Parts: sequence; C-alpha cells; structure tokens
Amino acid sequence: MSATNGNSGKITIGTHNGSFHCDETLACSLLRLLPRYSGAEIVRTRDPKVLDTCTLVVDVGGVFDNEKHRYDHHQKTFSHSMNSLDSKNKWVTKLSSAGLVYCYFGKEIIAHLLGAKSDDKLVGKVFDKVYENFVEEIDAIDNGISTHDGEGRYGISTNLSARVSHLGPNWNDGNQDFDIGFYKAMELTRTEFLDRVNYYGKVWWAARDIVNTSIQNRFKVHPSGKVLEFEQGGVPWKEHLFELEKENDLSGNDVKILYVIYTDQNGMWRIQCVPLRPKSFENRLSLPEGWRGVRDQDLEKVSGIEGATFVHSGGFIGGNKTKEGVMKMVVESLKNM
Repeated sequence: MSATNGNSGKITIGTHNGSFHCDETLACSLLRLLPRYSGAEIVRTRDPKVLDTCTLVVDVGGVFDNEKHRYDHHQKTFSHSMNSLDSKNKWVTKLSSAGLVYCYFGKEIIAHLLGAKSDDKLVGKVFDKVYENFVEEIDAIDNGISTHDGEGRYGISTNLSARVSHLGPNWNDGNQDFDIGFYKAMELTRTEFLDRVNYYGKVWWAARDIVNTSIQNRFKVHPSGKVLEFEQGGVPWKEHLFELEKENDLSGNDVKILYVIYTDQNGMWRIQCVPLRPKSFENRLSLPEGWRGVRDQDLEKVSGIEGATFVHSGGFIGGNKTKEGVMKMVVESLKNM
C-alpha cells in the first residue's frame, strides 16, 4: 500500500493473486483515518516499479523500513513485535501490516479521533487497550499464531479476520473481482476499529473515576472493605479495579475486593464476584455452592434471605429485590472466606 503526502496522495497495496486479508484492509483503513491520507487513492499491486513510486507501502514489497514508510512483514528477516519496536510495550506477538501501521500511527489516529493530544494519558491507555483487545488478534491470526497449545475445546469462526475472508469471491464464482470485497473489508475493519476507540475512549475510560471513588468509599458499604457499590449496572469495572488495586496497594489477599453490588435497569439489586483476572471465569470468592442455580422462593428457603431472586449456576452473580437483601447475601458469602 502506498501514499504520497497530502489528500491527493496515493495508497498502493499488493496482495497474492488478488486476494486480501484482514491486516492489509485494516492498515489501509487506519491510514485513511489520518487527515493527510483521508483522500488517498488505493492501488492494489505487486509490481515493484509501481511500489517504488509510492510513499507508503504495506503488506507487500518485502521491506520493513519506517523511515521510508515500508511496512511489509512477510520477509524471512522480519520478526518484530510491539515490544521489540518499543520496549515500553509488553506485547511480543509478531506484527502484521496492521500492527506495524498501528505501532507507528496508532496514537496519532486515536488522538485525532478523540480530539486529544498524542501524549495525553487517555490516548496512551486507549492505544494499549485497542491493541490488546483488537489489533493483536489480527496480528496473531495473520501470522498463524494460535491462542493455545494443542487442540482447543472449540473453534471460533466469527472473528474479524474470518469475516473479512468471506468478503472475497468464492473459488467457483464466475466473477473473480476481488476489489469489491476489498473495499467492503476496508469499511468493515474501519467501523470495528472506530467502535473500539470510541468505547475505550468515551465509555471505558469514563468508568475509571467511578471505580476509583467506589474503592475509596468501600468501608462505607461493608466494614471489611471487600465490597464495592456502584449506583447503576453496566459500568465496565473489572480492568479498572485490577489496575486501581495495584495503585492503591490492595493486591494482597487480605485486602483484595471480592464483590461488587449495583442495581440493574429494573431496579433489582445484584451481587457480582470479582474474578481472579479481568477475563477469567474463576472468582476470588464465588457465591455459596448451595445457592447456585436456585431461584426465587426456593433460593429464599435455601439461603434464609428474604427477597433473593437468583444465583447463577456458575456462582459468579446473584440478585435480590432490595439493597438490604443483597447485603445479607454479601455477609453470608463472606463467611466462606
């Protein structure tokens, strides 16, 4: 892919036999989000003579050189990750063309989209979250890196890379025009990237202060300090909680937070367990085993708590009609520490 300076620039991308992958379509989408490349023309080619006329080249050409804006990752000599290009980054997954473009242009793109400065803390946090939860997956899939060793319990066929792969013509279609699918893939990757940036920049980040305030007020909820209260449900609290626990020196088992309580959209109270890790299905302290999978009057009888409505069979969440009732569920659950 290539681009000359300014909106009249040209972006050129070459693919194998006309086909395309998620990484180069995302790389093009990312560059077009920058004002200076927003009107760039895309020319899909593998012709070295054409590539030599380009300012930016991605996923083709056999060269990685940031100063010359060459971002191919297929050559045998290429083994870079976000960490190897900048030791401040922790990720060691081999980069695709999308990862390379994101590495060098990502913060500028995010700052532009959020109306912030590139060195703002918000931009750095969003940059990290979008790579970890969006771009890294594309890098790994394009480079054939599995999420696990051995055979997985099940396969995932609905990720973004898979959906992009379905946009090209089938082998037995009469019309083998890959360009139509390529531009559809560009729009798809663009939309999903913007969705992630907007979520982490405007929704996820906004929850940080709420979680921090709840941590500071935790002893008002329960004298153990192991329970947080949110005024409403839906707050994306897990990752913030783990980071803020470290910042507030709450990482020891004796001070770790175990539960959060909040109301749902129907005004019912919920108790939710803090997981072992932000994306873990295991909990620091699950709700009592005898409550799991039990509902309503049966749960009231088993727990001895009026207003109890349910406890999930996985023991990670439960409900009660009142705050008083949900706090009784908290007290009983804490006895299993």
